[in-house]
Amino acid sequence: MTDIVAADWVADNRAALRIVDVRDAWEYDGLGHLPDAVSVPFDRFRSESDDSEGMLPGEADWASLLGEAGIAADSEIVAYDDHHGVFAARFLVTAELLGHDPERLHLLDGDFSSWRLDHETSSDAPDVDPTDYTVDPPSATPLVDADAVAAAADDPDAVLVDTREAEEYAEGHIRGAVLLDWRDLVDDESRGVLPREEALDVLADAGIVPEKRVVLYCNTARRISHTYVVLRHLGFEAVDFYEGSLTEWAAQDRPLASGHPEE
Repeated sequence: MTDIVAADWVADNRAALRIVDVRDAWEYDGLGHLPDAVSVPFDRFRSESDDSEGMLPGEADWASLLGEAGIAADSEIVAYDDHHGVFAARFLVTAELLGHDPERLHLLDGDFSSWRLDHETSSDAPDVDPTDYTVDPPSATPLVDADAVAAAADDPDAVLVDTREAEEYAEGHIRGAVLLDWRDLVDDESRGVLPREEALDVLADAGIVPEKRVVLYCNTARRISHTYVVLRHLGFEAVDFYEGSLTEWAAQDRPLASGHPEE
């Protein structure tokens, strides 16, 4: 499964890794980056084309993008950004959904700002040998449809989780969903994920426990992706997510609720 790795681990193992910087190209070039990191800006793989499923890029576009970056189908990847890992998580989830082995996908704990406090950076882009990246989507993925979400809302062995902000949740959410802002799992000081026990306590307070199947939804794919990666890293085995918008949900005459959880 995709996991979260410390900066020291990345520094010690970087020769065996393909490090991916998903910030804007100007940040990569102008502010520096992790040594040996390749630039794959977030807007290059954020797609809503007819050749994609949900928010995923088309398979040919993804293969071309990774091949240009020198990433092979068996590369061990670490991704990072400068926003607590939320954009990098989307890169990793995209890779998983399109067939990259999740055991070889890692999210840097923290981001570029936290990295450069204790580790060197570089202004030099590495020499890249393009690859012929092969997309091989798995037979089953964590993506679920609206019917599965509706079923989860009524399932006592599942918990439906809204990863938006409290104001968005209050304006309208899927009936039965609990609220978990993805930032609740982030340590503002370290810019990484909360320590394990603290993160589990935050989740438990929202009714999210490893014994239950978790179904996530949001209005941005990156926020779902970050929460998904964190939950899998913490040992949650059954985590799915819905990438349809609440506009699409309501258009199917499905109910929405309003108000805060405590109301």
